[in-house]
Amino acid sequence: MKTIYCILVALSSISLLSFCTENIAPDGVPSANLSAQNIATDFYSLTYSGIRGEAVSMSTYKGKYVLCVNVASECGNTPQYAALQQLYDAHKNQLVVVGFPCNQFGKQEPDNEKQIEDFCTKNYGVTFPLASKVDVKGENQHPVYAWLTGKELNDVSDAKVEWNFHKFLVSPDGEWLKSFSAGSEPLEVVEWLK
Repeated sequence: MKTIYCILVALSSISLLSFCTENIAPDGVPSANLSAQNIATDFYSLTYSGIRGEAVSMSTYKGKYVLCVNVASECGNTPQYAALQQLYDAHKNQLVVVGFPCNQFGKQEPDNEKQIEDFCTKNYGVTFPLASKVDVKGENQHPVYAWLTGKELNDVSDAKVEWNFHKFLVSPDGEWLKSFSAGSEPLEVVEWLK
């Protein structure tokens, strides 16, 4: 009887180990995009870490348009920070801009969160919310970006983040509205605001 019990315990441990290792990235960090089943299909159920490490729920922005932008401080598009801030200032009653620093395109965001925040504040007067650095594509894609780029989650469109400062607009009801190319001017978003 003891032998059977030991075998069952061993098999349970192997199953648990198998489950855990399937959900761990090669660097030992839990994968942010484990599978579509593990990611919320409701935009307002998603969360991200703010630039200072605080947890932020997208439900905080319920009732406003949300413009998600992957940002970088060493990109030809970096001056868009100024227009994003202008957009945020002019429409903050109905729109929130959320910047997601990302180092996946040309390694143009090498800095840490403190350096990113200081850069944005000093050079562009950024007051809109910034997230901690994330991956917007690939194996460790952040769940917010899995939702923004996956039709199976957002029920509207598949999309691809092409470069730094690609923009996604979400409606006040949490519905996927539009993908704007990296080179598009942030103020183009205004025509989508009702």
